[in-house]
Amino acid sequence: MDLLTLGIQFLNAIQYGTVLFLVASGLTLVFGILGVINLAHGAFYMLGAYLAYWLALLTGNFWIALVGATLIALVVGGVLEVTLIRRLYGRDHLAQVLLSFGLILVVDEIRQILFGKDVHSVAPPDVLRGAIQLTDNLSYPVYRLAIGVFGLLVAAAIFVIIRKTKIGMIVRAGAENREMTKALGIGFDTVNLGVFSVGIALAALAGAVIAPVATVYPGMGDSMLILSFVVVVLGGIGSIEGAAIGALLIGLTDTFGKIFFPSLSSVLVYLLMAAVLLVRPNGILGRGAA
Repeated sequence: MDLLTLGIQFLNAIQYGTVLFLVASGLTLVFGILGVINLAHGAFYMLGAYLAYWLALLTGNFWIALVGATLIALVVGGVLEVTLIRRLYGRDHLAQVLLSFGLILVVDEIRQILFGKDVHSVAPPDVLRGAIQLTDNLSYPVYRLAIGVFGLLVAAAIFVIIRKTKIGMIVRAGAENREMTKALGIGFDTVNLGVFSVGIALAALAGAVIAPVATVYPGMGDSMLILSFVVVVLGGIGSIEGAAIGALLIGLTDTFGKIFFPSLSSVLVYLLMAAVLLVRPNGILGRGAA
């Protein structure tokens, strides 16, 4: 493999890893901060893609579709937190699994009623169409490059909010020691609402961003949910930095695994997780009490 092809595959890995991080970051926040196992997270990734398709069809503008899908998901997440998720705090994981599995069925039924079972496509914005010509026979799509850049910018924004703002400090304190944080007089109702809503919005944003590349189809969130849980476990529950490292590692492993080890590509990600957990049972940046 020449250096140019190697560089293209590395760009593909970064693009895949950043999308995976957008989904997994919301999952690790909900799991690590709220203590809620949300099996429906992948369904909201799918919902974001379908909302982007619908809004793009309605308005003819990809940017409106992208923002609109994210905002709708943010509102939906807030409504769900207030009406359903709030009842799960402190309860056993079985109740969380049953409720979130029910949400998967509800979201999928709504998707079928509104959009049917057909596969749809979303056109990228005009400014990001086309490809960068690298050689006479090799080019790289502009939109794929934009996905990687956009994902890195969103990741940077998340890190700044978590590390440099007051709300980020409260979120980190809650992840470290929730009971002590409550004892200091910090109320968590608003924090819980914000964390869950943003987590759902990030999943939907990832779905909307990837729609022009992966197309929009029923069940597209299933594999993403499984990989997102792998990222959370690999990086360490509740750790945004760990999720970023885990997503990048999975992106690289999946992309290059399909090239160098095609017969093992479907299991390499899980072998990577097993290898890391043998050395770091709580994940790369996980805490001892996780």
